[in-house]
Amino acid sequence: MPVLTRLIPSPLVVDIRAGALDDLAGVLADQRISSSGKLAIAISGGSGALLRERLSPALPGASWYEVDGGTLDDAIKLADRMKSGHYDAVVGLGGGKIIDCAKFAAARIGLPLVAVATNLSHDGLCSPVATLDNDAGRGSYGVPNPIAVVIDLDVIREAPVRFVRSGIGDALSNISAVADWELSNRETGEQIDGLAAAMARQAGEAVLRHPGGVGDDGFLQVLAEGLVLTGISMSVAGDSRPASGACHEINHAFDLLFPKRAASHGEQCGLAAAFAMRLRGAHEESAHMAEVLHRHGLPVLPEEIGFTVDEFVQVVEFAPKTRPGRYTILEHLDLSSDAIRDAYADYAKAVSQAISG
Repeated sequence: MPVLTRLIPSPLVVDIRAGALDDLAGVLADQRISSSGKLAIAISGGSGALLRERLSPALPGASWYEVDGGTLDDAIKLADRMKSGHYDAVVGLGGGKIIDCAKFAAARIGLPLVAVATNLSHDGLCSPVATLDNDAGRGSYGVPNPIAVVIDLDVIREAPVRFVRSGIGDALSNISAVADWELSNRETGEQIDGLAAAMARQAGEAVLRHPGGVGDDGFLQVLAEGLVLTGISMSVAGDSRPASGACHEINHAFDLLFPKRAASHGEQCGLAAAFAMRLRGAHEESAHMAEVLHRHGLPVLPEEIGFTVDEFVQVVEFAPKTRPGRYTILEHLDLSSDAIRDAYADYAKAVSQAISG
């Protein structure tokens, strides 16, 4: 009988709840992760010290490694320090930079990675990609998916609220990214992975339609689950396509053109997604997205993150160059500077009406 299903690359354990860190030792003791307790744990030099003090009594076989930053060199140095330790697994305990460094290091030395996220700033915590700064700016490196993901909502609430807001923008941008994927399928024949698209879209829609706010456990649960599902959707698709379209092209353009002034990843992606939805003619969806972003305290106009209209026009015009070969609404419309300016004026007027009404 033929095999009619496929295996989906996903973590063995996903534990998202208040108090999850209290049971971290039990998760790590899983026979499939670390039966011996020999673990290499990567932490930041700041907040990581407090978590080490809290967790080290329950993890007597662990070795702790402080990570200086989020660069490729940092990740390589981390791998070199870990490779002689004969560990069962690597644990990335912290924010996105720490987890990305730990992902890369674990892949380099051939060990599974456990992601223990202390904030929800973006969808990279469960993705098959490590984003690291390098000499050329910033690079994305393919790595295996985490073998386990642990997110303690009590810890998430203690992190600065800007991290949660960034995660909201990144999750909502899935809706625009999947629309770009479908556009490419219609116009260029690019294949769509229906399961990956469904996972990414529903993750974004769940965050979009949840009535709660950044301080509610129910909302944080949905956001955390949405970011994990988005990461798995990228593994299913084999690349970042389910979660990266015009929204992320515009985000990358902000980072490349204005590296010292760029806002957070999620702030830029959320704003760009609302704008891209307006470009594709989805006016109601764009207004609703902008309204939700505004309700959660995220920017919906470039002026709110310190950019002029002229600079935003420059960013949108440059954006397609950031991902050659990717087809989105930006490549489809191929707008001139004047056309982008007109489209932005239309968007800004609609958004102002949506958030004031």
